[in-house]
Amino acid sequence: MAVDRLRSLLEQAFPGSEVDVQDRTGGGDHFQVTVASARFDGLPLIEQHRLVNQALAAPLGVDVLPDPRIRQELSAVSSWPTIPQVFVRGELIGGADIVEELAQNGELERTLEEKLGPDYRGAAPERVVTVT
Repeated sequence: MAVDRLRSLLEQAFPGSEVDVQDRTGGGDHFQVTVASARFDGLPLIEQHRLVNQALAAPLGVDVLPDPRIRQELSAVSSWPTIPQVFVRGELIGGADIVEELAQNGELERTLEEKLGPDYRGAAPERVVTVT
């Protein structure tokens, strides 16, 4: 996820806050995030971290079709040759055929509840982003 996209998500979650995002490695795989928000007043540090993580971990779809480099890297990382691929909390669930089968036998629902919690359907609005 790009620095600008992370900053945008945090600014939406914490309007009026000071947000700083830095790419620690330059490779887009390790970020340092600082959020100064009145919403954190009186909260323990662990609760502040939970709120930031929650803002960044909301359901998110990434449209990889426009960029062949992203598709190639995704397939290499996941060891899955076809697109689309479904990931939940960073874990590959499978391609479209596997996900369809899981949905038909009820296992997809169980997997999503296990990974996202029982209230995952209403937890956050669906978002799809284009990675550039």
